[in-house]
This record gives sequence, C-alpha cells and structure tokens, in this order.
Amino acid sequence: MRRVFLIVLDSLGCGAMPDAADFGDSGAHTLDHLVQSAGGLDAPRLVALGLGNIEGVASLPRASKPAGAFGRCAERSPGKDTSTGHWEMMGLVLEKQFPVFPNGFPPEIIDPFVDRGMLPGILCNRPASGTTVIEELGAEHIATGKPIVYTSADSVFQVAAHEVHFGLERLYEVCEIARKILNPYGVGRVIARPFVGEPGAFQRTYNRRDYSLLPFQKTALDRLKAAGLPVVGVGKISDIFAGQGLTKDVHTEGNVDGMRATIELARTQKNGLIFVNLVDFDMLYGHRRDAQGYRRAIEAFDRDLVQLESGLREDDLVLLTADHGNDPTFSATTDHTREYVPILACGKRVKAGAALGTRASFADIGATVEEALGLVPQGPGKSFLSTLLAR
Repeated sequence: MRRVFLIVLDSLGCGAMPDAADFGDSGAHTLDHLVQSAGGLDAPRLVALGLGNIEGVASLPRASKPAGAFGRCAERSPGKDTSTGHWEMMGLVLEKQFPVFPNGFPPEIIDPFVDRGMLPGILCNRPASGTTVIEELGAEHIATGKPIVYTSADSVFQVAAHEVHFGLERLYEVCEIARKILNPYGVGRVIARPFVGEPGAFQRTYNRRDYSLLPFQKTALDRLKAAGLPVVGVGKISDIFAGQGLTKDVHTEGNVDGMRATIELARTQKNGLIFVNLVDFDMLYGHRRDAQGYRRAIEAFDRDLVQLESGLREDDLVLLTADHGNDPTFSATTDHTREYVPILACGKRVKAGAALGTRASFADIGATVEEALGLVPQGPGKSFLSTLLAR
C-alpha cells in the first residue's frame, strides 16, 4: 500500500471486555447503548462496511454482503484511557496501569507546582467533570488567579484556566511545569483545559493541549519514520505521543475540522501514514453523556467517510477503530469505559466481507499498518493484512 489512513473514533467502544467489572464498567457498550438511547442511527456507509457484523454489536443491522473488512480488538494493557489505547495500538503494551489519583494530588505534587508556577494557589484538586468544574469554580478562578486542577479515573493532571483572565500562554507554561514535576510519578498526561466567557456562560475551547509522558520504547510510528516514510498526526495524535515518531502535526478543532484536514491530505499526501484522532465523540458526547449528540456526530462522520473514500487511490487503505469506550448511558460516572474497540477496513484492495474476528491486542492494528507500508512488523501485534486484502 502507498498510504494508510488510520482514523480513531475516540471512545466508540463496542462492548464490555471480560475484565470490565474490575474497572467498574460491567455491561458497558458505547455503540449499542447510544444507538438504543438515541432511537437509531443513520450511518449507511458504516453499516455497509460491516459495523453491525462485528461480534457483540446488536443495535445495527448486519450487512448481508459487507463492503469492507470487520472485527474488533481487545486491549491487553490495563487501563481505559487515551494514552494507553493509542500507545498499544502502535505496539507499546503496558504491563501496569498509569497511576491514578482518586483522592486528588498529594502535597508533594501540588506544592512544587504552585511554587515553580508562581501561583497564588489552586482550586479543586479532586476528580471532577471538566464542564461542571468550570461552572462551579470559574468565577472564583477569575477573582483569585488560582487555576483549577482536577483529575478523573484516567491518569491525568488537568488544569483549567480562562484564556483572557489567566492567559492561554500562561496556562501552557504552568502545564509544562506540571509535566516535569509529574514525570517521576509516571502520570500519563497533563492537559491544558482553556475556557472563555463569563460566569454562567463559560465555554471550553479547542485550544486544549496535552502534554504526554514520553513513550518508554519505540513504537510503530518511530519505525515508520526511521524507514523514511511520512507519519502525519491529525488532531491530538502528536500530543499523545509527545511528538515522537511523527514527521508532521496537523492541529484541528474537532471532528468536522479533523475530517476536512484528512480529506485534504487524501488529495495532497503522496505516501505514508495519516493517523487521525476525532476527539468530539469522547470530549463532547461521551464524557457529557449525550447520546443524541454522539449519534449526530457518527452520522456526520459517515457522510465525511463517503467523501474520503471518493478520493482514495488504488493503493490506499483506510482503517477505522477506537481507543476505549465512553458509554453515554452510564450515569454513575462520566469516565471512559473498558471495552472492545471496532475495526473496519475499506479501500479498493480490501476483500469485501473479510472477517477479522476478535484480535488479542490493539497492537495488531499497528502491525498491520507497518506491513501495509512495506515494513516487517517489529512489535507484539500480529498483522491481519493478509486477511483483509483481496488476492
């Protein structure tokens, strides 16, 4: 293949993993539950490719003759967060979960953060919903100059601050300080969460920035880059891998902009990997428990996918997947859910109806990408390229 488009529909899980109970996620099923709750799903292209044919998916019709290859992946790494999912996808399987802080961050982290950041203090320091916490503490943040620090069930140190009153560059600066403090603790990500507006009408912006822990070993991205192939990250891919293994970073503002950039790259990019994260599924709809919004976002993506496919070349491969679940019908928390993720493949050389089954690891995706672009896979995954390509 000359090009591979790997598109992550962030959080579109397709059924609870066998160990979901260990994560408090028994019965989770992002896809089925959002479709059932929203009253259906009008995504004819995804259904035609075989989304309803994936094992465990009951909410969508099965295509009698799927136009694509279909299957699902289990996650070997312990965890259910963005970094864990994407890293494993590229062949880096974790042996232990990134540390989490269900009671907030201890003084040995907060005190140097305040000191080195020359801050008057912080607000919150507990697990919280990002939208709720700025509603509750945004006005006090503006009045005091104290940033809002919070976490979740993921290994994240999130810092919310007003773009005007606190300053966007100032927010990035203190997040870089936090990243250095947290490196010895192995915290997965520091996330800058900027917002704008006035009390009662605060809104988060797309100027979010993630400061990831550096991957601790080479990934498929590094191997592709070392082979002289372009590796283009679209959306927050560069943030997730701390820029490691990429040759180009394309910043986007949500799903629509992400697909616009991807469709443009299909027109201009000559070869290599185009690795895309579509964040709105997770950020705007999963975490906010908005099944109707999630449904509309999938339907919009379905239309964009048709446009992307119309610009594909003979030697292109498109892989669609997710990095974890985020069941919008779960009411106990607003966290991610431990689920299988779907795999759909399309392209002019893809064998229609190829059943990929249940893969043992997300790493199988990275191995497939490597082989498709001419490399011998070096990571722990097993490529399924020979299964999905027509002979």
